[in-house]
Amino acid sequence: MFFNLPTLLTWARIVFIPLIVGVFYIDLAAPMQNLLGTVLFVVVALTDWADGYLARRLNMTSSFGAFLDPVADKFMVCAALLVLVHLNRLHALVAFVIIGREIAISALREWMAQIGASRSVAVHMLGKVKTVVQMVAIPFLLYHGVLFGLIDTQRWGTWLIYLSAVLTIWSMVYYLQKALPEIRAKVR
Repeated sequence: MFFNLPTLLTWARIVFIPLIVGVFYIDLAAPMQNLLGTVLFVVVALTDWADGYLARRLNMTSSFGAFLDPVADKFMVCAALLVLVHLNRLHALVAFVIIGREIAISALREWMAQIGASRSVAVHMLGKVKTVVQMVAIPFLLYHGVLFGLIDTQRWGTWLIYLSAVLTIWSMVYYLQKALPEIRAKVR
């Protein structure tokens, strides 16, 4: 279904991406930009969980929704990473590793689907853990302050985004290993 409730939540995630980015370019004090950008990112990220839950619960899963959901996630993560690089809160190499992996695995999944072997690169728990770590690291880096007087979000966000980069590489290697037998069989 092109416009059921879960798919509309996914579309909303895409529509909100320019708002999350735009917060950091409007004339607001930096702490307000950080807070507003973080809140928007977290709220929009929660729609990722909500759309999947509702699609399963209401039996509204669709191939279009299955396509659009990871695209929205990748757009959102890539946009946030680019903002963080621009704000000098994230090293460009880390962003390159994460964004490069997303492009490579998306291309691999598309190719595997074309050769009828998409099951070999189905989402694995390692990829889900990587996503969760990213979705915690990014708001910490966007907030860029001390939370509740205790948590240095820049320090925690930096450690988590580096962990995310390691998980990113590890999951890419895992998916490539899973795809390699199918690739070898089709290339011959």
